[in-house]
Amino acid sequence: MAATKKSPDKKSSGKKSPGKKTSGKGFWRLLKRTVLVLFLASIVYTVLCRWVFPPITVTQAGAFFSGYGLKRDYVSWDEISPNVKLAAIASEDQLFAEHGGFDWKAIEKSLDADQQKRKKKKRALGAAASTISQQTAKNVFLWQGNGWGRYVRKVPELFYTKMIEWTWGKKRIMEVYLNVIEMGPGIYGIEAASETYFHKPAKNLTRAEAAMIIACLPNPKKFTVVPMSTRVKWRYPKIMTQMNNLDGDEDVMALIQ
Repeated sequence: MAATKKSPDKKSSGKKSPGKKTSGKGFWRLLKRTVLVLFLASIVYTVLCRWVFPPITVTQAGAFFSGYGLKRDYVSWDEISPNVKLAAIASEDQLFAEHGGFDWKAIEKSLDADQQKRKKKKRALGAAASTISQQTAKNVFLWQGNGWGRYVRKVPELFYTKMIEWTWGKKRIMEVYLNVIEMGPGIYGIEAASETYFHKPAKNLTRAEAAMIIACLPNPKKFTVVPMSTRVKWRYPKIMTQMNNLDGDEDVMALIQ
């Protein structure tokens, strides 16, 4: 009598049925690919912004959906008065023409607890450790706000700051900065601010007018230009003094023309 063949035991066949491990590997593979694609896309977008203004930023979208509206009119370098560029450097980042994106001395001071306590007394203009390059990176590619979001933002801010320093150059950084920053509730960029406050294009702004607009930073919703808040009234003459002090700086003068 012929012996009957036993059916192969599935457990002893050595083959593993697809399970959670395979699904897990697939998930991580997809996640890695997604992160890589997003990373490469961010690089392409950053380089593209060397020639094209950002269609909209997170901050601008937030203002629009918050009910402030969005008043904005991008203008080229030659359509912005040198007075505005000088006011921005004098107020926000006097080493802009020299540094590679970061003012390390200012960063060290901002991390010093004692300096933080005394910063209002020692910093007449209230300039932060954040350079114009950092502010541009934050305004174009990231988001605003303090708290935990501020710390989450720091790593990508470092990345984008170095990227625009390497690929844009100082003039393009300044050009984009003056076109995207908020200069009043729902008012973005120097052209919209100039038309709103002084009823003239940005290329015709005087030194005093440029200083008044820049004086509303970093909180243009609170420090209003029209009507002029106490803060702006106190601050803009100090900015003008710093502008006069920078008149003899060859690097700054060459940059703003």
